[in-house]
Amino acid sequence: MEMTDVLIVGAGPTGLVLAADLARRGVDALLVERADGLFPGSRGKGLQPRTQEVLYDLGVLDAIRAAGSEYPTMRVWEGDVPGQEWDMMERSEPSEQVPFPDGWLTPQARTQEVLYARLRELGGEVRFGAGLTDLAQDADGVTASFADGSTVRARYAVAADGGRSTVRGLLGIGMTGETVDPKPMLVADVRITDDAPLPDTHWHVWPKAAEGMVAFCPLPSDTGRVFQLAAQYADESALPDTSPAGVAELLAGRTVLDEKHVAEVLWASDFRARAALADRFRSGRVFLAGDAAHVHSPAGGQGLNTSVQDAYNLSWKLAAVLAGAPESLLDSYEEERIPVAADILGVSTRIHRSATPVRRGGELRQLGIGYRESALTVETRADLPEDALRAGDRAPDGRPGGVRLFDAFRGPHWTLLAVGTGSGALPSLPGESVRTVSVPAYAAYGTGFFLVRPDGYVGWAGDTAEGAVEYLAGVGVTAGA
Repeated sequence: MEMTDVLIVGAGPTGLVLAADLARRGVDALLVERADGLFPGSRGKGLQPRTQEVLYDLGVLDAIRAAGSEYPTMRVWEGDVPGQEWDMMERSEPSEQVPFPDGWLTPQARTQEVLYARLRELGGEVRFGAGLTDLAQDADGVTASFADGSTVRARYAVAADGGRSTVRGLLGIGMTGETVDPKPMLVADVRITDDAPLPDTHWHVWPKAAEGMVAFCPLPSDTGRVFQLAAQYADESALPDTSPAGVAELLAGRTVLDEKHVAEVLWASDFRARAALADRFRSGRVFLAGDAAHVHSPAGGQGLNTSVQDAYNLSWKLAAVLAGAPESLLDSYEEERIPVAADILGVSTRIHRSATPVRRGGELRQLGIGYRESALTVETRADLPEDALRAGDRAPDGRPGGVRLFDAFRGPHWTLLAVGTGSGALPSLPGESVRTVSVPAYAAYGTGFFLVRPDGYVGWAGDTAEGAVEYLAGVGVTAGA
């Protein structure tokens, strides 16, 4: 029987981020995937600003951005007549506090390739063709059985195996949700010919096509002109034809393309938009993350982003407990992430059902997500202004005194940030897992002391550093840690 500290089931974005971050922390983790390779399609193609910050911390954002592009301008068509053009995505200039203000278009397959390369750089690997068949747990660990007869024993396991999660089914965890839209949809990646009469500069939409809406979005690609097709069927009883011939016929019937313009269908799938939330995100030593925990409508581009942040919330906590932190630290994963997922599901559903186009921005960027009500959050300051940064909030970037904060936070450590207090006020902190940084007063923080968690949120804040050492001890950071 093979032994590991953490078994991760599913090598999508969730599993890859979790495995890479655990590898960065020196945790022995095994990532298994039922398929013979990484998912090949563009499905989750939008990376929101908060997710880009996570990817910056993980050291892959440059590669992700090189593989992607800004979102193109929308062009609305009526038959073969082009019409209104508009930006579905709000566009903002970078600032010191928010260096990546806009969504970034990167096909999911490319995002996964970059994450997989980073995992391998860190010494990790994916075991492909490993279909899970059974899962049992006891007080000390989890035993997983696979279709090839092999077994793995782990101290913890994480289900990152998608909306039809085998692990969730084996655990008997239900999902509460609803059908967002009964009309079936087809999504596909299509390579078109060079002479096809649609420019790569626009995201083309036929909202009034007789058989159902069509959206055709150009994708960054080094293998020709590739577009993501998203088509809805007006007939609720329709059975989408995902064959290459069926996809070509749909495009010819609803857009300005002819079948001859379809050079290749790279990937295709059908679905009905649904919103559902797992009844719980933890069962003993097994955790649910990503689509295994919450299923979204694709409207708003929230699913992959919420999933990546599940992984980042969980990874440092697993690593800490494996290193000796209190087991109760893991309770905060479910406490913090269920409310976030529930809120985002509501946003995605509202956008999907909107009778008029909704411009993407603001709440979709996920920069306002925080954990002020978490048991891990301790705010010791009183009489703060309403707009003050508080414990539980995202720790903003900036360059006070020439120190790039995101670079100071970058890595698997905690950071004690002293703002406008002088370096002499910094206490002696335990272990190598806490970095101390002193900077001048900075408007985004005001003045004071801020313990920034490994996932970039303020865990504790105070006017003085008194209490910081005790807080760290409560999350398992002690002398020698």
